[in-house]
Amino acid sequence: MLLRLRCSILTHLISSPSASPASQLHRLFSAAAPGASSNASFAVEEYLVATCGLTRPQALKASAKLSHLKSPSKPDAVLAFLAGLGFSAADVAALVAKDPKFLCASVEKTLGPVVVGLTGLGLSRSEIARLVSLSHAQFRCISIVSNLHYCLRLFGSFENLLPALRLGKCLLSADLETVVKPNVAFLRECGLGDCDIAKLSIAHPWLLASNIDRVRAMVTHAEDIGVPRGSRMFRHAMRAVKFLSKEKIAAKAEHLKKAFRWSDAEVGIALSKLPSVLTRSNQTLESKSEFLISEVGFEPAYIAHHPALLTYSLEGRIISRYYVVKFLKENGLLDHNRSYYSAVTLMEKVFVDKYICPHKEVALYLAEDYGAACRGEVPTRFKFT
Repeated sequence: MLLRLRCSILTHLISSPSASPASQLHRLFSAAAPGASSNASFAVEEYLVATCGLTRPQALKASAKLSHLKSPSKPDAVLAFLAGLGFSAADVAALVAKDPKFLCASVEKTLGPVVVGLTGLGLSRSEIARLVSLSHAQFRCISIVSNLHYCLRLFGSFENLLPALRLGKCLLSADLETVVKPNVAFLRECGLGDCDIAKLSIAHPWLLASNIDRVRAMVTHAEDIGVPRGSRMFRHAMRAVKFLSKEKIAAKAEHLKKAFRWSDAEVGIALSKLPSVLTRSNQTLESKSEFLISEVGFEPAYIAHHPALLTYSLEGRIISRYYVVKFLKENGLLDHNRSYYSAVTLMEKVFVDKYICPHKEVALYLAEDYGAACRGEVPTRFKFT
């Protein structure tokens, strides 16, 4: 009987949104636990192990946050609530271990109304369950409904929003009127559309929950590296400078000048075309510079105008494809005017179809040698026959 009542709780809430969630829950839980009363001898740690499925070490740690509980009445109601959402025993254990205070939430005053509000936004029971698992403490605040309503419109759907919530829950707890909305309005003024803002927030969910001065500083840094507001690369520039101070950006620019023999203007060209160069490690940049300039023979200015070269794996793509192109040209199988850059930028399947497959009958070991080169086992020279 108790199990059946537990599993019907959310059904009643979702199927009868017009009724008061408090009254529904009070009636359901009164029936489920008619004799619940305070019990000074209530053993929290034992309850966490036996009823919630926590390990003994987990229960010991969690019980410190629940020492004020004198009765299982409220935890029982929360467990019934979770059962109604379809939580398994493992789901319950994981949630309680991460957020023990969830067991203290009021089903009638908080959890139930939140479910009714989220259902009104169009969320399914399974989506609400996923939100509980992701949000933990935030789900215990009624403000989650208004925050989620706003975020759903910004991101377009619950599925689009999920990646941001997995990386950070601050979007659900930040003040909507004084923090989130002003940040969104400012980013829109900078020429970013809602889709761009959503993409930025998926990678950096703290962005919209930050102090607006921090967001303004990011915009300034993006402009300082030569990417104007409203440009196609502006969103990428914002991502690149997210954790960088003005001093760190200047230091990285100096390193780029040294590693690639670039002028200030050439650094500006490279960063305006590919802001993410700022996020590459100095060691990685130096190794690519050495190969591209010394071995391939590219001029520094050419690399500045084609910074996409710096995004590819040195061992997995840059070196291996260089040797394929070099081999084909030396053996008269490829026009000497064919661009090495175009070969590097091709997707793997397209590269193999264009540069490997057409020559497999005359260059028997080309595919084998290319595979070895991609694994970092570059042969002393590619074999022709």
